Amino acid sequence: MSLKHPLTKGKKMDASGEGSHHWWLQRVSALALIPLSLWFLFSVIGHIGDDYQTVIKWISHPGIAVPLILYLGFMFFHAQLGLQVIVEDYCHDQATKLCILVLTKAVFLVAGVASVFSVLRIAL
Repeated sequence: MSLKHPLTKGKKMDASGEGSHHWWLQRVSALALIPLSLWFLFSVIGHIGDDYQTVIKWISHPGIAVPLILYLGFMFFHAQLGLQVIVEDYCHDQATKLCILVLTKAVFLVAGVASVFSVLRIAL
């Protein structure tokens, strides 16, 4: 016995399940970002006024590089998910929506990979 109204099946208004998956991804990434953001904030505040070589030496430490990579990955992923919701809610033309979604995913992917590569290059 289904709780769905028969009319929703006929009009193809049935939920696809994508929304709940996306919602969970946003919540999990937000939860991961809470401690990582606090760590990043306090770490950067602790290095205000340091010279370039000191900051490079700090980033090259594995105990710093790994959480920094995690922070960058979750940050770009969470930002992309947030922009996707905005585009899906406010862009009504399907072709424009698709172009914007592909462009934002590509930009965040390139920025995320570049920033992780930068940390790895310093660390290794």
